[in-house]
Amino acid sequence: MNGFANAAFLRAVGSLAELPPEGPPEVAFAGRSNVGKSSAINALLGRRALARTSKTPGRTQTINFYEADHDGERARLVDLPGYGFARVPLALRERWRALVGGYLASRGALRAIVLVMDARHPITALDEQLVAWCAQAPLIALLTKADKLSRSAQAQVLRKVRERLAGAQVLLFSAVTREGVEEARDLLQHKLRAGRRK
Repeated sequence: MNGFANAAFLRAVGSLAELPPEGPPEVAFAGRSNVGKSSAINALLGRRALARTSKTPGRTQTINFYEADHDGERARLVDLPGYGFARVPLALRERWRALVGGYLASRGALRAIVLVMDARHPITALDEQLVAWCAQAPLIALLTKADKLSRSAQAQVLRKVRERLAGAQVLLFSAVTREGVEEARDLLQHKLRAGRRK
């Protein structure tokens, strides 16, 4: 069952000055380009194409905000620009780095960060850099494209990532087979519920 309803695109933000006013609790999705962030957001919101997906690395150049009803109140899922896009000019990469770093450091409504990693290639140096940025919020790691691994390989990568990301909640995830979707949705709902103003 989908715990989010009436999901809609809110705003695309290209600078910190354009961030929407703080309000509903937020969960941010971060990860390297083409690991499946947009597909994960669509699966969690129960929508096919709300968040745009692309096979071209670096396509998402803005912070994209989505809102949905959750427990009778609004909540936001935030799609951060992907990192590791080698074909993008250095100046643009630096601007994205400042944008994402500024959001993560300053956003009071942020309740959790979802680090999305391809289950076949998890914990790169760039992933570890992002983990260092994320110290101010609980971390959830989604190992996407898990359907492309055997059961034994899934168990091995799950164990490896849990060891490397001590304290984080780590889940195997597939937007294709729906593996981990309900479990991830339950985790997000718990974080959003806990973050509500009393």
